[in-house]
Amino acid sequence: MSIKENMLCSKSHEYLSDDGDNRFTIGLTDYAVEQLGDIVFIELPDVNTEFKKGDTFATVESVKAASEIYMPVSGKIIEINEEVINSPETLNEDCYEKGWLVKIEATGDVSSESKDLLEYEDYKEELE
Repeated sequence: MSIKENMLCSKSHEYLSDDGDNRFTIGLTDYAVEQLGDIVFIELPDVNTEFKKGDTFATVESVKAASEIYMPVSGKIIEINEEVINSPETLNEDCYEKGWLVKIEATGDVSSESKDLLEYEDYKEELE
């Protein structure tokens, strides 16, 4: 099963993938990565930092622009992807399997907080 079958996307181009047990993986969609171009720097938060839905939790810089990355649902950071900090180009190569950004434990009501998120197919249609 591809990660895209189990994820929701925000209008600001973050994805939320359900890992079960109220835990989620968050990253940037392929569209966002494509728009940014070659990614040269990523700043991620510390483990155990809590964020509310909509908070900026990371920054990504590319040869074209710097962008803030927003939390799609409220949660506490339980893991960060060290690989993308050390090799930001990983995001350009594989933004889903290897280039995820953080893993969180949800702290809010995910079902109500995720109402504005779209399934991947619907997200892609919105972009057209």
